[in-house]
Amino acid sequence: MLKKILIGLAVVLLVLIVVIAMQPSDFRISRSAAIPAPPATVFAEVNELKNWEGWSPWAKMDPSMKQTYEGPAAGTGAISHWAGNSQVGEGQMTITESKPDELVRIKLDFIKPMAATNDVQFDFKPQGTETLVTWTMSGKSNFVGKAFGLFMDMEKMLGGQFEQGLAQLKTAATAKAAQ
Repeated sequence: MLKKILIGLAVVLLVLIVVIAMQPSDFRISRSAAIPAPPATVFAEVNELKNWEGWSPWAKMDPSMKQTYEGPAAGTGAISHWAGNSQVGEGQMTITESKPDELVRIKLDFIKPMAATNDVQFDFKPQGTETLVTWTMSGKSNFVGKAFGLFMDMEKMLGGQFEQGLAQLKTAATAKAAQ
């Protein structure tokens, strides 16, 4: 009887491994919001990493998160390191490309809770008196990431955080535009 149980568990484990291995390696999460402010105002909020403290959803998850900055204050080469609670983990963001009022590209390196490197991009498109901001993160999922994705809907979880961040970015940029 024990032998049959062990064989059954081995078969289930093998099937699970195959299902996980067959999951897509690439992922992409994207959200957009119209912000009633000029592109230059919204761009400045994203392009200067210290500004993220005012609108990033992860800053709200851990108000005591430790952040350090190096390189230029804004634009290409600006770097932010963070270390926080289990919800925000630890990592580094580096702006790799910055085109005024058009786009900001960021290399996002996670250290904890799970090592990963992702690409983040913010696009800014004028639409009358508003700016359409699109926040996209893409990357590769390793085996552990694929397994996690079977049980957690990363699109919904991170997409919701992007939506929250864009709403808070809207508040911050609208306030600055009114000044």
